[in-house]
Amino acid sequence: MTSRDILSRLVGFDTVSSKSNLALIDWVRDYLDQYGIRSDLIHDETGTKAHLWATVGPECDGGIVLSGHTDVVPVDGQSWSSDPFTLTERDGKLFGRGTADMKGFIAVALNAVERFKAASLDRPVHLAFSFDEEIGCIGVPSLLEAIRRRGIRPAACIVGEPTMMKLVIGHKGILCAHGHVRGFECHSSTAPEGVNAVQYAARIIDFVRRESERRYREGPFDHRFTPSSTTLHVGTVHGGTAFNIVPRDCRFDLEIRHLPTEDPHRILQSVESHCRDVLEPEMRAVAPDTGITLSVFCDTPGFVADPDSDIAALVRRITGDNDSAVVAYTTEAGHFSREGYPTIVCGPGSMAQGHKPDEFIEVSQLAAGDRFMEALAGALGRVSPPRPLP
Repeated sequence: MTSRDILSRLVGFDTVSSKSNLALIDWVRDYLDQYGIRSDLIHDETGTKAHLWATVGPECDGGIVLSGHTDVVPVDGQSWSSDPFTLTERDGKLFGRGTADMKGFIAVALNAVERFKAASLDRPVHLAFSFDEEIGCIGVPSLLEAIRRRGIRPAACIVGEPTMMKLVIGHKGILCAHGHVRGFECHSSTAPEGVNAVQYAARIIDFVRRESERRYREGPFDHRFTPSSTTLHVGTVHGGTAFNIVPRDCRFDLEIRHLPTEDPHRILQSVESHCRDVLEPEMRAVAPDTGITLSVFCDTPGFVADPDSDIAALVRRITGDNDSAVVAYTTEAGHFSREGYPTIVCGPGSMAQGHKPDEFIEVSQLAAGDRFMEALAGALGRVSPPRPLP
């Protein structure tokens, strides 16, 4: 099978994060079994999703993890020119959900298994395919815990998010919280007797807006990133039941996308302090049982790699890319790095196509990924030294 063939199979599995990924994982396990490679599956609490961990080469410490997530974002409400779960080629581009983000990388990693086997690896290559990345990288910590329990200590990690095969050594982190304003319901004709949850949520959202704008003006800044400051954002709001009822409940989702050097929990505390010190006293003066809660549901660390690390140097030799880029989006690299693995991000395709209708990866990028894996096999084995990609 070629990388394109494998990608076609992977895209055919609808692994939107709200659904099971087991059909894809079972297919990958069977594929690896053909090469005599055993796969460990680490299931979630429901048993409907699983990570896959497999090792090619010697069972020893060291080696490199090739990390990719199997879930994809939804296609609901998007206008596609072809079936998003059928790989379709047009004008040198392969269309389908997840082609760029990031089943293309998983395809080239799997296609390289035979090459890794033939390379007589001195150090192992570990395949780590995770779930629930697209909803806040909340799945991968359980995979890392399982690796830790097994006593495995890889030397480095390559997270294959789409970077056009360029070396990325940093990205922002993300912290997300569910907000819930509990007001006091009454008839709208006597509105002052109630506590309007929607209006108090609006005041929180305005505080978030003003804090984000302040940071955009005053910093702190890291001008390698665009935007160069930490940003705060409210993405969803749901509240109220009817126009003539003072609403009892309003819920919203808050995101803090932070520079790697900032502590997002301290930023969240500033929002909590505003709620506790300014808003809740007003609310409870009318109805004592009212209040505001903020509950963290996603906490993915930012990531900054040592630009002179061995894994960064190896990727530079293979790709010929001497730059050290950073990106504003978030990946699982922060979790691998926090676990103590020297980590970089490098993979085929462009994030500019990720999450969009008619998502695609260029055929040439898939080929570049294949050449990268061939050179990686040479670097870790005894077949040939790595050479820059053309």
